[in-house]
Amino acid sequence: MKEGARRLWRGRLVRVALLAAMVALTIFLVSIREQAQQLAAYGYPGIFALSILTNATLVLPMPGLAITFAAGAIFHPLWVGLIAGAGATLGELTGFTAGLTGHQELERVRLYKRMEGLTRRYGGWAILVIAFIPNPFFDLAGAAAGALGMPVSQFLLWSWIGKTLKMLVVAYAGASSAIWVLDYLQFNP
Repeated sequence: MKEGARRLWRGRLVRVALLAAMVALTIFLVSIREQAQQLAAYGYPGIFALSILTNATLVLPMPGLAITFAAGAIFHPLWVGLIAGAGATLGELTGFTAGLTGHQELERVRLYKRMEGLTRRYGGWAILVIAFIPNPFFDLAGAAAGALGMPVSQFLLWSWIGKTLKMLVVAYAGASSAIWVLDYLQFNP
């Protein structure tokens, strides 16, 4: 076998191995969902860890926004939003990595093609908007960014802005709802 063919097979093998690792991580995280929610008892570090875990799954939704909402009612919502946004951004590296390694398999998914088109046309702005909108399909946008060769630093920056803005809105909504409920209970014993 020629050297060029060996490199091609090695590259394919590495991509398949990385994609298999991402799928295994997703299955593992879904299986420990109950135990992961207990991390919130550890304050801001728990929120950060939970945010990474809930965003590291590929396409399968995890209760990250619900945890941020609840944490916003307990802790200072500004810090909850910033910390959850940072954790969510790091967790999204799984989708980006899937795009670097297995985008050939994703090209058959119609929604992936749409995300790829948006990312190709609008670049980081598409990542920011898709990260801000609550949806389970951001992994496909991350995969498109990885497949298109967006630098990881650029992907992280745009993702962080979008995810952090979303988490700030959710954390402040949680804080506001807690105040509303407490006021309601105070007047209606």
